[in-house]
Amino acid sequence: MKTCEILDEKRPSGELITRLKDIMDKLPDDDQFLVKSEIFKAISDPTRLKILYLLADGELCVCEIIFALEKPQSTISHHLNVLKNAGFIKWRKEGVWIHYKLVNPSIVGIIEEMVKLI
Repeated sequence: MKTCEILDEKRPSGELITRLKDIMDKLPDDDQFLVKSEIFKAISDPTRLKILYLLADGELCVCEIIFALEKPQSTISHHLNVLKNAGFIKWRKEGVWIHYKLVNPSIVGIIEEMVKLI
């Protein structure tokens, strides 16, 4: 079993410091981590996940999403905006109606695979 390589002075050994610096140098910068975390935040809400699962079956009008989820228009609009800003969905306007669809139709399958891995 590997033990922690922190010395009595509460400081890592020189070798560990070098290894940790090497690892840190390979990591994406903070801005990239912020983008990644915003993407995961977008799918961390049950209503937004339901919207993605609904859209996995094809394009839907916002009124259809409102009906299916039995939530107010303002709530659905907020969630759609979060998903759109995170890059999960795109929209098109047809008359007075806005239709939404997944940018990547396999996103729900990817989410399912992530859950299986965890």
